[in-house]
Order: sequence, then structure tokens, then C-alpha cells
Amino acid sequence: MTVQDSGSVEDLAARLRPGFTLGVAAAAFQIEGSLTADGRGPSGWDAFAEKPGAIVDGDSPTVACDHYNRSDEDIALMQELGVDSYRFSLSWPRIQPGGKGSINQRGLDFYDRLIDKLLAAGISPMATLFHWDTPLELEHAGGWMNRDTAERFAVYCAAAADRFGDRVDHWVTMNEPVSVTVQGYSLGVHAPGRQLLFDSLPAAHHQLLGHGMAVRALRNAGVKGQIGVSNMHCPVESASNSLGDRLMTQALDLILNRIYADAILLGQYPKPPWPMKPWFRSLGTIHDGDLELISQPLDFYGLNYYYPVKVAAGPGPAEIPTGKSPEMSEVPFHLAAYQEYETTGFGWPVAPEYLALLLRQMKDRYGDALPPVYITEGGASFPEPPHVDGPLQDTNRISYLAEHLGHALTATGPGGIAEDVDLRGYYVWTLLDNFEWAAGYSQRFGLVHVDFHTQERTPKESYYWLRALERARSHEP
Repeated sequence: MTVQDSGSVEDLAARLRPGFTLGVAAAAFQIEGSLTADGRGPSGWDAFAEKPGAIVDGDSPTVACDHYNRSDEDIALMQELGVDSYRFSLSWPRIQPGGKGSINQRGLDFYDRLIDKLLAAGISPMATLFHWDTPLELEHAGGWMNRDTAERFAVYCAAAADRFGDRVDHWVTMNEPVSVTVQGYSLGVHAPGRQLLFDSLPAAHHQLLGHGMAVRALRNAGVKGQIGVSNMHCPVESASNSLGDRLMTQALDLILNRIYADAILLGQYPKPPWPMKPWFRSLGTIHDGDLELISQPLDFYGLNYYYPVKVAAGPGPAEIPTGKSPEMSEVPFHLAAYQEYETTGFGWPVAPEYLALLLRQMKDRYGDALPPVYITEGGASFPEPPHVDGPLQDTNRISYLAEHLGHALTATGPGGIAEDVDLRGYYVWTLLDNFEWAAGYSQRFGLVHVDFHTQERTPKESYYWLRALERARSHEP
């Protein structure tokens, strides 16, 4: 039996309602390369990647997938794949090299061409305005710990809206502000490498403020596309029923999930358990009108789901989902393992039922304030060779995608546990194996294998599985 006629394809295709979006997602810094081409300025990630020991194996993003020069080839792969939409990010330092001042017309021109090619190929553009590549000059001035970065971001967003607002179908203001805050400013395992622990929370507020300013800029520009945001959400559960475990679980749920979604959807920050109030004191420096700006109505909410989190009180192993962080020994909780699940190359539990639980939690928490939802990222890395001679038999990825998409469709379908959630689409992370941040090229998430020595693209079996799913589904209302 081939992936083209497997039962999972026929079953899933029958459950994909007309209008449901199947797409692929990517980020500029992870695929484009050409870090100094055509006037692009450096980002905080450029500098972080040059630090000894910051990136696995000393890998460099200088070339990455060379998408800047190979976008025609990559769009042809998407067109053959048959996806409805491509979620990509605009590189802020490529469009505005210093994060302020003049706009780089050659940077705008690159995305002009990209968007036009997508439309010509029948692929709907979903543009993310910020996917972690803060211009280096702004990072040196404090980055997202500095309120001014949100102001600078709004100016860049206005320029992007003015240039692309007539052709982009969906706008994502920011990708995973939680990851930037926790990985970049709290634990230091991502750019900019700061280790502020709970004192990093101003970075969360300023990103949320930047989101609100971006929404305002897009609305003021009259963009034709829908406007939303994308954040990673992790269902958080206690390792036991002890009071300590439950309190730490509640606190981490706020840090990973509710600070962001409560502010965006409810216009307020959640109240922490009283013993942990000092941890959240840095969120108290909020100007009048900030939360009103952050909570402007959205057309959709993007969920990135990869794994659940289990929490136990007390210090423990330094492991975090993206590697090791010595700073974790300084916090009074640790992440407990899920022994019952198989794991991805990153060691993440493969737990698709928690995606259904997450959708239910979002509706329970936010009710009518929750707009239509897209799963804006979902996917997995697995150990794979650097060179291949033909399509890689990545049956583990096919199973992962089929199970996660299947659980999402069941949960939001008639009689499902989240049937009142308006789920509009699912974007696979990612089209191409790429530069996976601090993991370098050691983690391969792609539907397409990339040989990073030759830049040869070779579709994997998961690529053909998704193509078969697209071809088998009905597009008739």
C-alpha cells in the first residue's frame, strides 16, 4: 500500500470540509540565507549564531536553504504539493535594516516577487510580520525589554502593509512571543541569549504591545487580508495532586499560555497564585491604554501546537524542550517526562490527543472572545540522514501528521469535545528541512529533504502523503 491510497488519506480527506485550509509554514531566518544580500541588516539571531557553543555543531545560518535565491524552485514544490496556503515571514532587517530609519526597497522587492509568484501558483499568502529576527541595532538598545522596540515594529509593519496589503490574504503579527520571552530573554538558549528568568516578563508585554500596534497599523492601512496572531500553546498538567505540584503547574500555565492569550483576547493579565505574585511583578509596569491596544478584535487566532508539559515542584533536570538550560536549576519547578509516549527527534512527546484538549481549553477560557482558529504550526523532527538518494521513508512523520490533523478534525467536528471551536485550517511545519535555531541542522522537520552541502531538494514520503490528501479531498461546497 502506498501513501497515495492509504486509509489515513481517504479517511482524513472525507473529513476535510470545503474551505478548510491545508498549508505549509516557514520562517525567513531559517530558510533564506543571503544574510548580507541586497541591503539586509544583521539581526539579533545573526549575532547569537556567531557565539561559540550557541548553535549545535557550530552550524551557520549564512546559507540555510538558500531560499532567497531558490524561491522559484520552492514555490514549484508547493504548487506540486497542492497546498492551499503558504505561511512565510517577512524579514524585518531585510526590509528595514536597522529597525528604524529608511526602508530597504530591495528587501520589499524580494517579497513583492515572492507574493506575486505564490498568487500566480494559486497559493494563498499568509505573511508573518515578526518571526524572531529583531534588527541587531534594536537588540543592542534592549530589544524587547525596551518599549521603544514596539514603536519601531509598528513603523515597519505600516511599511509592509502599504506595500503588500492588496495581495496578502492573512497577516500574522507575531510568531510565538512566548518562545522569544522564555527561550531568548529568560533562559538564554535562543537569541539574544539573556538569562533574566522571571525578570524577562517586560519582553512579553512589549511584544504584545507590538502586536497591538501592528494590528492598528494594518487596519489603518486598509489591508484586504484577515489579521491575527500566532502563539505556541502547551497544555500544562501537574505531575501529581500535591499542592506544590498544582501551584507550580498553575504558575507555568500563566507563563506559557495565559499571559499572552488573556491579554490578547480578554484585555487583561491573569492573576498568579498568591505565593508566586513576586515572580510576575515586572508585568505591573503597564501604561494606560496598553491592554486596550493589545486586545483589539482579531479575525483569527493562530495556535502552534507541538507537545504538552508536565510540571513538578522543586529543582530537577536542566532539560527543556529545546535542549538544556542551567538556569532551570534556579527555578522552583521542573518538567517531568511523559514515559507513555513515543518521542520526536527533539525528545518531545507525540501526544495528538492533547491538541484536542488544547482546543477545548481555549474555548472554555475565552468563549465568544475566541475568534476562528488556525493551527498555524504542527510538525515533528526525526533523525534523518544528511544525504539521500530518493524519497525518505518518513512514516513516523506521516503518522504524526495524520494523527494530529485527525484529532483536530474529530475534536471540532459534530459531537467532538471542541465542536464549538471554528477551526479553519492546519499548517504543517515545515516545507523544507531548515536551520532549526539553536539546534542548527540537527533537527529535520521538513516534508522535503535538503542536502545542505548541495542544496538539493528531495521530497520525502510525507510530501507525497500530503499531496495525496490534497488530491483526495473534496473542494465542492
